[in-house]
Amino acid sequence: MKVVIGIDGSKYSEWALDWVGRIPFRSAPRVTAIHSIDLNSARVPALTYPSVSGYEPDMGEVIHLLESRAKQVELGTKKRLGELGLTGSVRVEQGPIAQALLKHAGDTALIVVGSRGLDALDRFMLGSVSTAVTLHATTPVLIVKEPPHSPRRILFATDGSASSGKALQFLLKRFKATADGKPLVILLVHVMPFLRYTAVKEAGEQLLAQEAAKLEKVGYRVRQFPQVGPAAEEIMKVVNLEQPDLIVTGAKGLSAVARFLQGSVSLKLVQQPACSVLVVR
Repeated sequence: MKVVIGIDGSKYSEWALDWVGRIPFRSAPRVTAIHSIDLNSARVPALTYPSVSGYEPDMGEVIHLLESRAKQVELGTKKRLGELGLTGSVRVEQGPIAQALLKHAGDTALIVVGSRGLDALDRFMLGSVSTAVTLHATTPVLIVKEPPHSPRRILFATDGSASSGKALQFLLKRFKATADGKPLVILLVHVMPFLRYTAVKEAGEQLLAQEAAKLEKVGYRVRQFPQVGPAAEEIMKVVNLEQPDLIVTGAKGLSAVARFLQGSVSLKLVQQPACSVLVVR
């Protein structure tokens, strides 16, 4: 599958690239790594150089600095792609990185970004890009927040909506269900806002059973978590208890869960520090 990655030379973007090399994709990813030079965001020279005797560099110096760094990032990324055995290319773009990622992703690619970028001047690269891309992308977005490791335990938050169905299909069709001969574990979470009616409880249990059966059929090992209460809080309880390697969720939900996944739980999960998150559209 096509994968578009934001790179800026920080450890966070390096983690993002390395994660792609460790995810158990069913087909080998084709990577386009994007480094962007955003001159509008670079007009803050005081953040780049300490103010010494009133000295402030002109924009020519700032541009030279950014172009030099871009070349270093490009060369380093090409080398790392080869080390990871990934097929792909590196592009240097002009303008906001979020726009560049969305442009190259189109309607089919997986976008991958680190959750933080560099400090000071470099915040224009990836610092808040994860939120911007998550809000505006029409394709899946993976936000990487930790050093690379093979995801063995995946929390999948479902509510039976069309967007949750797309997330389920991503797990079924894009990921291998096993790694090193062992099944990946799916922590299947469904939150019911209340249990006033027996039919509501039964519908939730039926949804979990149906989706668990689909996941088990392709080789995953599934543990079910029927939760009751506010969606965001209940999902985070499971996250904190089980410590998954990756969270997978749809971009929208239904009823009470909708405010989590739209307004949003997906954004709350993106902003949590502990775990990487895949938001599927």
